[in-house]
Amino acid sequence: MAVNFLKFSEEKTKVMVFVSSTQTPNVDVGSLAYPNKNKISVRSVCGSDLLSGTSGDTGGSAIHSAKGLTGLDILVVYPRGRISAVQEKHMITCLEDNVHMFSADGSSDDIDQPIRRLFADQNLVSSHGLMSLNSVNWSRVMVQMAHFLYAYLELSGVGEAEGGADLPELEVVVPTGGAGNITAAYIVKLMGLPLNLVAMVNANDIVHRTVTSGDFSMASSVTQTLAPAIDIQDPYNLERVFWLLLNKDGSSVRTIMEDFQGSRQHHLSEQHRRLLSEVLLTGTVSDQEILETMRRCWEENRYILCPHSAVAVCYHFRHPHRAQIQRCYIATASPAKFQAAVEKAGLPFDPPEAVQALDRMPTRYQNLERSQNWCKDWENRLRDWIQFVSSNRKNGDVCYNQTPGQ
Repeated sequence: MAVNFLKFSEEKTKVMVFVSSTQTPNVDVGSLAYPNKNKISVRSVCGSDLLSGTSGDTGGSAIHSAKGLTGLDILVVYPRGRISAVQEKHMITCLEDNVHMFSADGSSDDIDQPIRRLFADQNLVSSHGLMSLNSVNWSRVMVQMAHFLYAYLELSGVGEAEGGADLPELEVVVPTGGAGNITAAYIVKLMGLPLNLVAMVNANDIVHRTVTSGDFSMASSVTQTLAPAIDIQDPYNLERVFWLLLNKDGSSVRTIMEDFQGSRQHHLSEQHRRLLSEVLLTGTVSDQEILETMRRCWEENRYILCPHSAVAVCYHFRHPHRAQIQRCYIATASPAKFQAAVEKAGLPFDPPEAVQALDRMPTRYQNLERSQNWCKDWENRLRDWIQFVSSNRKNGDVCYNQTPGQ
């Protein structure tokens, strides 16, 4: 059975939706995306700062939305050597004075730790207008909800349903790391749309283990895979899922999360695990399966998947589509960002000129090196830079003909 591909506007977030139904024609799902730089709304007060960690994709999207804007600075931290070369160059070639890049010697989960501490400093947050574009920010999840609402209206067949009939179901398969996207889908499900949710993960399988066995614990380290944007062992959005699933029982959720954050592990009660498994199916995909899915999709459809898309679409080849229920696959990346994976799969691919041009462009970034007290050191470096940037903006100065004191 062929897979029909539905794609968001290439110029914006490059979110792709795939529907595995031969009865649904190809359509342009539209341009649901974060606002571009001509439309973004910025507080009128001077000195707002965006601070985001990225496992590859959020950083580039955020930077290209915010670069060059007056009254807004953006600081992005990425895990050195754990994202693709194109993802990295897409960020570090932005030389606008309001873009500040940090290359950290660690995983995306490591990066989250100092960033979490900075956002816990309410004085820092309020005095510098500190904001995030990660899914720790509720507005990120809220925007993603629109993807699922639109996909349901386009793909479920609700327009052909007879009056008084039950709403048709739509199965949604999401490649999952931090679990922000699947959280958005769950909220839409709670709003009344009959979505059947499937979260597919790579070798960093904490979401799968939590659902299938109640093992909500981090592995000893983050495994590097062909799908680096979901190389995450701390799916912090599960806290939101637990809160909704347990009828907003803040006390129970606090117990779960404090145990998890304190010891890096927690075992869900069987009652809680069962509740979770009733709303979420999961599966794991190895690097070899990613490559096999990319090859098979090319052979059967003449379409090149990115490795993250392949994590989701692997579910299609494992579980043939049931004709009575439509199915779609959500993904967030272009294969142009992952040339090494495409080449490893043995697929033909000619990178766009815009991607090739990145190799010829100058770069700018700062290193966050590993040290004995790396988390505190990174926190201090980022805090110093936020204060340096804010001071410069108040004085009408630029940032990159001088450096702050070390």
